[in-house]
Amino acid sequence: MTKGTGPTVDLERLLADARPELHRYCARMVGSAFDGEDVVQEALAKAAEAWSAASEIERPRSWLFRIAHNASLDHLRRSKRRAAFAARLNEPAVGEGADARVAAAASLATLMRLPPLQRSCIVLVDVLGHSLEETLEILAITAPAAKAALRRGRLRLRALAKEDRPPPLLDPEAVSRLRDYADRFNARDFDALRALLAEDVQLDLVARVRLRTQGEVAKYFTRYGELSDWWFAPGLAEGRPILLGRYSDDPTDMVRWVVLLDWRGNKLVGIRDFRHACYVVDGLTTAPL
Repeated sequence: MTKGTGPTVDLERLLADARPELHRYCARMVGSAFDGEDVVQEALAKAAEAWSAASEIERPRSWLFRIAHNASLDHLRRSKRRAAFAARLNEPAVGEGADARVAAAASLATLMRLPPLQRSCIVLVDVLGHSLEETLEILAITAPAAKAALRRGRLRLRALAKEDRPPPLLDPEAVSRLRDYADRFNARDFDALRALLAEDVQLDLVARVRLRTQGEVAKYFTRYGELSDWWFAPGLAEGRPILLGRYSDDPTDMVRWVVLLDWRGNKLVGIRDFRHACYVVDGLTTAPL
């Protein structure tokens, strides 16, 4: 595919089609489904800016993944997480590599315990199914380097899969506040929820729209009130209390999307709703509260 007539249409389709897969990669690179979405948004913005200046792009998906990879590394540098894993960069390679199913099933926290290059190769090849050739192009590395990273990463994942992680400590007040919010939401008591909004509240209906100010965000509850196919339960993901969204007529009772809430005292200052970005729950370990 090359740029030709109607580049804006082509770009929009490319970004929309690739977004879920980009999130799978970025979330596993930065160790958070929520931070991963931030990185995806950053990468898409950079891609849109670079697209207008590029004369020809022969492999758009590889080009897009390369931008997302670099955005992930930038995120890690900014958050200084790479320093926490520097001691593991020279891990020796011993024995056979782990099965790709181990990588596909690994949690985001487990993947974050791999060095960045090993993590990149594991996610691209074992999770997303990219070929070795595509991986070399995206990461701009040699075949021996990629093969060594895969071998060592698979070994490390197999060892980590046997380790247990202690459960996070929760703030009882935060849990109580979340349960009360979920109860009111399920009861469609939206007036009570609107009363919780701070004047400077912000809403991110991910992949759809962002709203600012109390008056604009209040419409969010009105939209939910027009639907009848949902219900929420308080839950936990990445050590944070969250809302677990389900469809009321879904016999599987699976979590389909999540909602993050940010509070300042007893006032709600941020809502991040992933109903239209349900790909975020892929790889996200959730638990009811």
